[in-house]
Amino acid sequence: MTDKKFNAKSCVLLAIVLAVTAFLWAVPVGFFGIDALTVVQQRVIALFVFAALMWIFEIIPNWTTSVLVIVLSLLTVSNKGLGFLCREEFGTLVNYKDLMASFADPVIMLFLGGFVLAIMASKYGLDVTLARLLLKPFGKKPRMVLLGFLIVIALFSMFMSNTATAAMMLAFLSPVLAVLPDDDRGRTGLALSIPVAANLGGIGTPIGTPPNATAVKFLAEAGYEVNFMQWSVRMVPYVIIMILVAWIILQTFFPFKSKEIVLRIPENKRAKDWKTVVVWITFLGTILLWATEQWTKINSNIVALIPLAVFTCTGLFTKEDIGKINWSVLWLVAGGFALGTDLQSTGLAEVLIDAVPFGSMNVVAVFVIAGLICYSLSNFISNSATAALLIPILVVVAEGMADPHAANNASFLALGGVYAIIVFVAICASVAMLLPISTPPNAIASSTGLVKTKDMFKAGIIIGVVGLVLGFFWVSKFFPFA
Repeated sequence: MTDKKFNAKSCVLLAIVLAVTAFLWAVPVGFFGIDALTVVQQRVIALFVFAALMWIFEIIPNWTTSVLVIVLSLLTVSNKGLGFLCREEFGTLVNYKDLMASFADPVIMLFLGGFVLAIMASKYGLDVTLARLLLKPFGKKPRMVLLGFLIVIALFSMFMSNTATAAMMLAFLSPVLAVLPDDDRGRTGLALSIPVAANLGGIGTPIGTPPNATAVKFLAEAGYEVNFMQWSVRMVPYVIIMILVAWIILQTFFPFKSKEIVLRIPENKRAKDWKTVVVWITFLGTILLWATEQWTKINSNIVALIPLAVFTCTGLFTKEDIGKINWSVLWLVAGGFALGTDLQSTGLAEVLIDAVPFGSMNVVAVFVIAGLICYSLSNFISNSATAALLIPILVVVAEGMADPHAANNASFLALGGVYAIIVFVAICASVAMLLPISTPPNAIASSTGLVKTKDMFKAGIIIGVVGLVLGFFWVSKFFPFA
């Protein structure tokens, strides 16, 4: 009976999704009210809505939706798709190689390296040892262990790639999950602590996440300098507040059943031979390279392949271990990248942003609309790409409002001026974490198998709303410089 109900519900939801998609695909372009919109861009809107609804409702596995999005994109909006659909007069088409490259995006390689590290750490007992070391100050109570994960992940994310941090913490999370009962909802909260803390922690420093660096870069080019200390002194307290908010939300939605978490290293993983030494050195060396990227200049995606090379060459990573890699998550992320490629390569993202008349809006409305656009886009394409698209436009808009002769100059400066709106947009990009494809750390949490999309959406929307509201008041209070 349950299966029949599930199937009936899935069929109804699928019919709704297909009907909405077909409607958006078939209506005249003028229906959207955007003069510059092309037929190809209209198709991308339909694909975008189709993917979003399929990911939210989980009618089929999320990774299969991603694969379907890539195939549909190749057939309908690429330069090598169906001839009668993919014609130049319909608008700018996407290079099919760019879509296929989604399967081998550099971030996919970082995921691959992270999974390999986690597999080897578990195989040789490093995960338990390091997890015990990192979490020892927080005791054995599950809620304090959850707080420990949030704090440790946030700290790492301030100085190294969010994705690298999440990949590393996946190894430390596994032994903690292993000692909790399968029916303990706290397991989901712990899994979600990875993306939540990684996304929030990156806000704390200018180098914590690409949107921050983009904001600092364009502010500097416009003559508004923000140094490392100025940013960090103002934003680390924001991160602390958001981490505490997230801690409360995760405990509320996913309460622990267990009273204590005790980590023990299995006897068969206590041996200290040359293999264990190689794994230890490689693991710690990889983390060190991730943490010092700004000095070594070695990209974190490249660093992630080093353990793969070492472990395969030494024979430690076997063909049996290859099967343990979560390939479905890699394909899930690839679908998100392909959708981002569609939005950017067809020019749709820029058209949607340009269609918003920022210049004629009330100052508060500019903040709100810009923040919501950034937040919405960042849930479906990379937050780096969203920031790169939106911030240059907003810098021009903000400079216009900051002009002494502008009618809204006083109210704009009262809210923090150019600094505030640009930093606010960077915050909005980082608090977008609704879906498994929203950020790579979200996908890593999804790889645990413990997080359903509805759980991620439920926690993500509340943390996002709190982050947006607090962020608006925070930047208007702390980012007007003398």
